[in-house]
This record gives sequence, C-alpha cells and structure tokens, in this order.
Amino acid sequence: MIKNSKIIEKQVLDKISPSEKEKEKIRRTTSQVILEVKKEIKKYDIDLSIELVGSIAKKTFLKDNLDIDIFVLFPTDISRTKLQNIGLSIGKTILKNQEECFAEHPYIRGTFKGLKTEIVPCYKIESASQKLSAVDRTPLHTDYIKKHLTQQQKKEVLLFKQFLRGIGCYGAEAEIEGFSGYLCEILIIKYSTFQSIIEHAQNWRYGHKINLKNENSPEFFTPLVFIDPVDSQRNVASALSDEKFHLFKKACKEYIKEPRLTFFFPNEIKPWTIKKIIDKIEEKKIIGIKIKKPSIISENLYPQIRKTLRSIESLCEQHDFPIIDSQFFIDVKNIYVIFFPINLEISRTKIHMGPPIEMEKNAKEFYIRWQKNKRTIKGPYEKNERLYVEIEREYFQIENLLRKQIPKLSLGKHIDNNVKQYFCIITKKDIIIDPLRTFWTEYLDEKMSWER
Repeated sequence: MIKNSKIIEKQVLDKISPSEKEKEKIRRTTSQVILEVKKEIKKYDIDLSIELVGSIAKKTFLKDNLDIDIFVLFPTDISRTKLQNIGLSIGKTILKNQEECFAEHPYIRGTFKGLKTEIVPCYKIESASQKLSAVDRTPLHTDYIKKHLTQQQKKEVLLFKQFLRGIGCYGAEAEIEGFSGYLCEILIIKYSTFQSIIEHAQNWRYGHKINLKNENSPEFFTPLVFIDPVDSQRNVASALSDEKFHLFKKACKEYIKEPRLTFFFPNEIKPWTIKKIIDKIEEKKIIGIKIKKPSIISENLYPQIRKTLRSIESLCEQHDFPIIDSQFFIDVKNIYVIFFPINLEISRTKIHMGPPIEMEKNAKEFYIRWQKNKRTIKGPYEKNERLYVEIEREYFQIENLLRKQIPKLSLGKHIDNNVKQYFCIITKKDIIIDPLRTFWTEYLDEKMSWER
C-alpha cells in the first residue's frame, strides 16, 4: 500500500504544485497589490501597516486555488466604525469585481490582475488575548505556520488539501462545513505527514481532541476539536459538520485499503437519464418547496437554507409527518428544498391522550377544553384510568400543511422575505427535471466520489 500510495502522491504533487514561473507571477502580483494598498493608507493620518496572510504568505497554496489575502492592521484605539469605513474604502479603490463580505465586520473581496483578492481591516495585536474581533488572530496564525511548518511539510499540506478537495471536505465556509486551510496546516504540524494523518484519523472518535500546547481550554462539543495554538479559547475545527467528519474518516479508511488517484481527482458525475432517476426513486414519497434565491453571499445563504430545512422538518414532525431525509439544491435563480416524508397523507383524525383521571384538576381542565371543541369527533372518554379524545387533525395532507404554515415560520431573514413574496409547493413530477439530473444522480448513486 505504501509503495502504491507514494507513486500516486508524487503524481498528485506534480499536478498541484505551482511551477517556478507561476510562483514568480504570484509574487509579482502580490507585490503590486501591496504597493497599491500602501499608496492608499498614506492618505490617512493613522499608523497603519500591511500584512500578507493566508496560504500565499505561508507558501501552502494549490496552483489552481489562489487567493491573495491582504490585511490592513489598525491601532487598537481606532473605533470599529472608522476601521470598517477605511477598510472598505481601500478595497473598493483597488479591487475589481467587488463584493462586500462580512466576518464580524465588512471587508471587500474582488480581483486584482485577474487573481481573487481580499482586503481585510483588523486590529494589530501581539497575542490573541488582545483581540477585538475574530479576524485579528489571522496574522498570528500566519506567523505561527511560518515558524513551525518545515519546507517538506508544506508539500504534505498540499497533498492533504487536495485529498480533502477530492472528497468534498476542503473549506470551512458555510457551503462546505469542512477543514479550513489553517486546520490542514496545524494537523500536518501535529502529525508531520499526510500519510500519518490518514492513519490516525481513521480511528478518531466523535469529539477527538488535539492540543499542541496542552493549555487549559473550554469544552467543545463538535466532531473534532483542535485547540488553536495561538488562542487556547478557540476550536479551529468548529466549522466541521458531523457529515463531513464521518465522510473524511470513511475516505481515510478506504484510502489506506486501496490508494487511488480518484481520491484526489474524482471523475466527473455523469448525470443519469430522467427515466433512470424515476425508476430509482419510484417508491419514495417526495415533496418540497421552490423559493427564489436571495442575492446574498454564500456565507449568509447556506446557514439560512439549513435553518429552513430544520424549521420545516420540525413543523412536519409536530403534525405527524415524520421526515426520513431532506436535501436542497441551488441553481442560478432558485432554491429547491426537498423532503422525504414517511407519508404524504395521514388519517383525518387522531387519538389525543389526556391526563390520568386521578389527577382531578388536570382531568377536569382536559374535559372542559375538549368537550365542546369543534375538532372533537369522539369523547372525551375514559380508558385504562386515563382520559382520551378523538379529534380531527388540523392537517392530514402534508401539502396543505406546508402551503399554510411555511409563511409563518422563521427561516432566516432573506429567505423569509422571498417566501412572503412567492414560494411554490413542488411534488415528484416538478422535482425530477433535467436541471436537477446531476443533483439526483449524486444523491441516488450509492458510489462514493472516489469510486465513480
């Protein structure tokens, strides 16, 4: 296995490592953008400094995944409002294709000479205990990696990042809920090599904790806990979801059994035909909603969609429509939220259990409440020394439940606004459509990404 994996890993490194020519282009572009930022900060009568952070600064970047991250460091006595305004002004002056993003305070993301670039304001601090916002730690992270990651380990970081990309676990952003670049780097510092991480990770239990400095830290209830070596109060792995934790462990086990190039570079999904999807899904009960996609960045969109899933699942459970599974799909214009209930329609009435008759006060209140209620079909009556009543359900079809109740739910600020304007119930025939073929293929195909 080791011999085979070494051959594969060399092939991967040859493919993902930037050439000297590419490194020179990045150095040149980075120098140019820093020069532009320096020109801008001279306009302000404040002691500002600039720091290149992120994977380019640490030399742990993949050749096809480049981000120039420039931090503008402010004295801690500058107000948050002034920091934000100056930071945004600098970014808007220098970058093209801009969008305003938010990480405790706003910053600008765009392009410079065709490369993705972020210009982020933060406070200049010497230790994490001085931080005034979460982003203030980032320069400390960069310094830590530059001091502790060896030249050889940088290659191991590249391998690990590409492995995670291949299995769909790379990125701490809300869309992915996986491993951040910084988490990859400190895992390599901990375990030295990509191979060692894979061998250890297959045996991790939920809640596995790593602490490089053995400092006191709070309890964290997440699948993986890695105490930040520059801030003992922070879990670097907090973004990692249960799903991605288990997927990563499975991939590690499978890679050890049979290393292959498709763990790093999976084959593209070949969408099934509509007929094949219909045949595969024929027995499943499906219902969903279609909502206009809000014009917001993915960091804000995905948490709201996941909240939407949870809220609607809870609604269905409360009205006796248990949900087996739920999924979502986003295209350019719409969000499709899809549910797999046990039943689309249930009995029109149900038996509602009351208190034991020996609890006289409660029993009396139950009897009064239901005796003349318009939903009461039978009772209240006594059975086995307890009161019961047969009542008409408020909703016996899940479609009516969703249509009437979804506008009343709290689904997230931007989705709420769009739901109030328009949403539609979608059934099986509306969901199994050509634009969703790839989604359905990926959902229904039992093969893992590296097996395709």
